[in-house]
Amino acid sequence: MRILISGAGGLVGRILSRGLSAAGHHITPLVRRVPGVEPAPGAAWWDPEAGELDPGGLAGHRAVIHLAGENIAAGRWTAARKRRIMESRVRGTGLIAGALARLEEPPRTLISASAVGFYGNRTPEERLTEEAPSGTGFLAGVCRRWEEAAGEAAAAGTRVVCLRLGVVLHPKDGALARMLPPFRLGLGGPLGHGRQMMSWIAADELPSLVSHLLSA
Repeated sequence: MRILISGAGGLVGRILSRGLSAAGHHITPLVRRVPGVEPAPGAAWWDPEAGELDPGGLAGHRAVIHLAGENIAAGRWTAARKRRIMESRVRGTGLIAGALARLEEPPRTLISASAVGFYGNRTPEERLTEEAPSGTGFLAGVCRRWEEAAGEAAAAGTRVVCLRLGVVLHPKDGALARMLPPFRLGLGGPLGHGRQMMSWIAADELPSLVSHLLSA
């Protein structure tokens, strides 16, 4: 299967690219356009801020996996930063979904990243499913608009899957890599009452999860 992946250079994108390639799929990374620089062979380009996307970049792919967006953990949430977090997801997703809708033969599936932040702050007693309503707060609002932006592709017949991921744990990258050093120095311990919830997935499980979604 030919699969286009945006955000292929991030933690999740690298893991999926390696895992899906090993399973026999052909991966096309969707990379940001650099003026005067041609994309690497086998890559497609886009410029989400400018609303531009390689006209032929999406064609011929059976599936698109859209992961790109501003890193929410890379600094303080100033007003400007929150705006970038929101706009990078809504604008980029809308650009891809709109381009898919205009294709004569759109991909069968669009897997668009989202997050468990969709549900907001909940209590441990609540059981959350796809039918559970969105919560309140900044991240819940980001996730709602993020998922809504993918809807244009569904209107054109593409099956849209919004992947509400928790924290992706990998010992050498991401959140876990930053949490491990204090524990290795004997300085780790519970924060507050220690009963806070954290939804997580092991990085190695991601390729199998996405393969299942692609074959559903």
